[in-house]
Amino acid sequence: MHALIRFVFLSAVLAPVAVASAQVQLGSDVLAAGGFTELQGKRVGLITNPSGVNRSGESTIDLLRRAPGVKLVALFGPEHGVYGDVKAGELIGERTDKRTGLPVHSLYGATRKPTPAMLRGLDALVYDLQDTGVRSYTFISTMGLAMEACAEAGVEFCVLDRPNPLGGERVEGPMVEDKFRSFVGQWNIPYAYGMTCGELAQMINGEGWIRKPCRLTVIPMNGWRRSMVWRDTGLRWTPTSPNVPRGDSPLYYAATGLFGELAGGSGASVGTKLKRPFECVIAPWLDAARMSAAMKSFGLGGVGFPTFSVTHEGQRLHGVLLKVNDPVHAPLVAINFYLLDGLEQASGRDLFAEAVK
Repeated sequence: MHALIRFVFLSAVLAPVAVASAQVQLGSDVLAAGGFTELQGKRVGLITNPSGVNRSGESTIDLLRRAPGVKLVALFGPEHGVYGDVKAGELIGERTDKRTGLPVHSLYGATRKPTPAMLRGLDALVYDLQDTGVRSYTFISTMGLAMEACAEAGVEFCVLDRPNPLGGERVEGPMVEDKFRSFVGQWNIPYAYGMTCGELAQMINGEGWIRKPCRLTVIPMNGWRRSMVWRDTGLRWTPTSPNVPRGDSPLYYAATGLFGELAGGSGASVGTKLKRPFECVIAPWLDAARMSAAMKSFGLGGVGFPTFSVTHEGQRLHGVLLKVNDPVHAPLVAINFYLLDGLEQASGRDLFAEAVK
């Protein structure tokens, strides 16, 4: 396990000066301030969910419905759906939005790529989803496949840019080997990739990662700087999915998401069934004090590992909480692998070896 940790790629993340809370304008704010010029006279579709709001909390659905000269004609839902209330991995069907009467096309059901029929009659497909900055979060896979579909259909693709909640300087973790490429590892980027969705869209287009480059428009933010993590933006967080409920949730997702996948079936949990998604490591067979001591022995900066016990569904679970107190410098992706090592020290179980049997 020590060898595994040594081979994990981590870039240096140095931001010595704290960023004061800013007034970041999102791509949707910039679009509206410019009179929706980029969408004037166009019939548009919108890929979104509840996280697609401007800095005042207004839904992009409502923003585009009342935009002069813009005709919003269809909605497209990613994983978790347009309403963001569907569990991870659960397939979603086509429907009609009761509030607006617009058709809602599912991009996490019978298809994950917009079909020609879904795009028929559109001049542009707009993308407004808040991402987590982590490769395994499926929204960026949806974005790229939608770009490819738009290129094939001759439809413009428009990204309303948003902050990377982990900041634009954190680039950590391994790349994806081709044989393991999937919807949770679609693009040739590190696990924490340090780009906004607009920047990533430009990379997908420019690097030839889709069959044909699309006609891409990115509406940039105003006031965002690469050194900013979410707390520095002055923006309110809207849950992007059921297990990413708070503005600091992406930090914990980056720190335990890989561990959680490797631990599947072992009885160890990262708290996704509790009110602490990705914020703990617990198991019925784990000694909390030993696990906490093991994690503290690594001397990881910016994060603490106090003991934690909880009863869930009649079973007592023990382990550690994660307490990220420095979101700029905590070695988030590396924590996944230190957790594997710490758990082996505390319990004698090598979950990595168990997972690859």
